[in-house]
Amino acid sequence: MLSLSHKLQSSTFTVTTELTPPKGTDLSDLLAKADSLRGYVDGINLTESPRARLAVGPLAVAKVLKDRGHEPIVQFTTRDRNRIALQADILGAAVLGIENMVFMAGDPPANGDHPQAKPVFDLSTIDLLQAARSLKEGRDMAGNELKGRPSLLLGATANPGCPDLQREVENVRRKIDAGAQFLQTQAVYDADALRRFVDALKPDANVLVGIIPLKSSKMANWLNANVPGIAVPEALIAEMDRVAGDAQAELKTSMDICARIVTEVKSHCAGVHLMAMGWEAHIPGILEASGVRR
Repeated sequence: MLSLSHKLQSSTFTVTTELTPPKGTDLSDLLAKADSLRGYVDGINLTESPRARLAVGPLAVAKVLKDRGHEPIVQFTTRDRNRIALQADILGAAVLGIENMVFMAGDPPANGDHPQAKPVFDLSTIDLLQAARSLKEGRDMAGNELKGRPSLLLGATANPGCPDLQREVENVRRKIDAGAQFLQTQAVYDADALRRFVDALKPDANVLVGIIPLKSSKMANWLNANVPGIAVPEALIAEMDRVAGDAQAELKTSMDICARIVTEVKSHCAGVHLMAMGWEAHIPGILEASGVRR
C-alpha cells in the first residue's frame, strides 16, 4: 500500500477517517472497523484522549494497525506533555515506523473525566510543528544534533467555518510556515465557504476537508449550537427534517447529503476526512455514491 505521503504527493484524491481508541486494552471493535475500511480510506487518525477523556495511547494502537497493513495517523496534543516528552514520543513513533502525525492543542482537562489533572500546554501547536520539523532536519528544539533523522509527515487542523475568516487564515498560514504538510479541517457543509477559505489561504499544504455525516436534524442543530466553526445550512436541516422519525429514510438522506458534499468539495481540496462517529460501516457506501471509490 502506498504511504499517505506518496498519495498526497501524487495528487491522488485522498480519504482519511478517524477512530477513537478505547478506555481499556480491548481493541477488537476498533480493529474490526479499521479492517472494514480497507481499500476505502488511505489513512486512519487515532485520537488522543478526545474531550480530555482517558483512552489508550494512540501510538500503541497505531503500531497495531501498522502491523495489520493500515496507514495510521497519530494525533498529538500539547495538553499533557512538556517539550521533552513530546519530542521523545515523536522520535519513538518514527522508530516504530509511524510517520503520519496531526498536531493540536487538545481539550482542557477540566472538561474531561479527570478534571483534577494538571494541564501542561508547554508548547503551542505551532511550537510543536516547529519542533517536529527540526527533528526531521536532525536537531531537537535545543539545537542538539540527533543520531538519525526521523521521516515524518506533519499535519495540523484548520477551521474554514471560523467566523473570523482572516484570523483563521493567518493562523493556518503560520502552521504551514511552521512545517504542516497537510491540513484536516473542521466539518464543512458548504462548498462555497470552503472555496472562500482555500482562495484566501492559497495553501501549499494538502487540504483534507472534514465531513461529519448528519444523523438527524437534531444532530445538525446541536452542531450549529455547540461546535464553533460548524455551520449546517438550513436547507440541509430541512432535508433531514422531512424524514425525521423514519430511521431508514434518515440514514439514506444522511448518506446522500454526505456523498453530495464530497462531490461538491473535491475540486477545491486534496481529499476528505470523514468523521463518522460510529457510522464507519457507512463510509464505503458514501464514497461509492460520491464516485470517489468504486
